[in-house]
Amino acid sequence: MARVHANGIDIEYEATGEGPPLLLIMGFTMQLIQWPDGFVERLAGRGFRVIRFDNRDVGLSSKVEARYTLDDMADDTAGLLDALGAAPAHVVGASMGGFIAQLLTLRHPDKVRSLASLMSTTGAPGVGGARPTSSRC
Repeated sequence: MARVHANGIDIEYEATGEGPPLLLIMGFTMQLIQWPDGFVERLAGRGFRVIRFDNRDVGLSSKVEARYTLDDMADDTAGLLDALGAAPAHVVGASMGGFIAQLLTLRHPDKVRSLASLMSTTGAPGVGGARPTSSRC
């Protein structure tokens, strides 16, 4: 693994493969290693430079004492892409990583080639989420 300094913090990351960058953003409290190695290797085998990283306060990235927002985390992500010369990138976010990916797209559209948001929502009331069902098992 490697580390860059971006947006005022140190960000631990790993890059695998060659080709267009594909950035994986994991969710709340999850380290980059939560993206399975086999998944990363398959993406790299399809011709992508796969980048996965630890968000601030997670894993080997900087621990931050001050309050911060998802906007700050989107800016961290933009800084990582800049430091790696990897923009624009295909971006995949899982759970809270999907929120970060959406904010990255809104705040830094020049950094994003495409966006996939997995197991996530916009955060707006009434959008996504569980729905009660009347079916029986």
